Amino acid sequence: MQAAAGPRTEPVPVGDQIGYLVKRLQTAVRAALETGLRDHGVGMTQYAALAALDEEPGLSGAALARRCFVTPQTMHQVLAGMADAGLVARADRAPSGRALPTHLTDRGRAALAACHDVTAQVHDRMLAPLAPGERAALGDLLRRCTGALEGSVVPALLREPGNRPAGVLD
Repeated sequence: MQAAAGPRTEPVPVGDQIGYLVKRLQTAVRAALETGLRDHGVGMTQYAALAALDEEPGLSGAALARRCFVTPQTMHQVLAGMADAGLVARADRAPSGRALPTHLTDRGRAALAACHDVTAQVHDRMLAPLAPGERAALGDLLRRCTGALEGSVVPALLREPGNRPAGVLD
């Protein structure tokens, strides 16, 4: 097991910092997706909402907002536009409470299928330089980094019994 890195003595150039590289990739992926999705009359937030509703039909606007990383007010506007375009249908009344369940229409499912094709093409292009094992490793590394910042992952070093304080993972 490799020891934890100590404090850096030399600053890392901004262009070589992992966070910068991740943001640069995210910007490039988003731009490529927006371009492809636009051809189908769908934006990123709409695509995320369609995909979420496909995975979990009947989500409320608030739940969709959380899944799509937008405010409930923004999601309300997105859903109104999607309903006007015939991509989703919302109940007239809440079955309980105030949350109105939202469902994909046939048109929404067709749009989602076309959007899935776009995302697959963008991801294939992005991952083309990587071998299959590298793709899997990249996904794992990104999940671990995200978890470390979200507090949901115990650093790998602490998983080694000799490297953790008493009471950690006991």
